[in-house]
Amino acid sequence: MNKTICLSGCCLGLLAVILGAFGAHGLKGLIPDEALAVYHTGVEYQMYHALLLILVGNLNRVEEHRKKWIFIFLLAGIICFSFSLYLIALNTLTDLELTHLGFITPIGGLFLITGWILLAYRIF
Repeated sequence: MNKTICLSGCCLGLLAVILGAFGAHGLKGLIPDEALAVYHTGVEYQMYHALLLILVGNLNRVEEHRKKWIFIFLLAGIICFSFSLYLIALNTLTDLELTHLGFITPIGGLFLITGWILLAYRIF
């Protein structure tokens, strides 16, 4: 499980760098500045939590079977939070109406908060 958590963190961190570069270089001028700020918020939170996953995977104070739930909540949070922000930010580039996905973002935030709470509880 530790290897899976660390590898997931590495892959999500790599993806955050790629998406961040795409946002900074590929999207500038294509989407409004407000949408670009939303996009960058998704990238930042993805990177923060990718690094957290790497830390969790290497943390010896938490039993491996307890890490599974922390991992699940953090991964679900990253997907729901960051990826909904990406879709909302890119809404202006498509004919689809993606702003209705905004309800997923706070659900992702709750998953991230729960992951942090579980981690703090297990460390304490």
